[in-house]
Amino acid sequence: MTTTVTPDYIFADAVRMHEAALERMEAGDIRDAAEKTWCATLRATEALVLARMDQEPARSTQASRRLTLLAQEDPSLEELRRRYNDHQNVLHGDCFYHEFCPMPGTERLIRQTADYIQDARQFAGV
Repeated sequence: MTTTVTPDYIFADAVRMHEAALERMEAGDIRDAAEKTWCATLRATEALVLARMDQEPARSTQASRRLTLLAQEDPSLEELRRRYNDHQNVLHGDCFYHEFCPMPGTERLIRQTADYIQDARQFAGV
């Protein structure tokens, strides 16, 4: 049985990951919260790419490249692309991999991911 993955399905997964990140942050595990937030950001971006390009990225590098291409074609996506890169660098790179999680900045990015998901959904038109 083949399941068709839709942007709505991926966006729902992004929301679930963000909710899990908020729970981990409230429990005091900022590093795990940062990685779950990065996952939520990546999933929302994958849903956007699927909706706009009819291609589901198989890896984060594909999502990054395709978001960059979309932003080149549609400059209104440039701010979202910048936010994506901030999440990748700060949450995934600095906090998760290098355990450098400066508090209010990291917590702010984690909380603001709900806005990122909402904005990506709006750009996806779903």
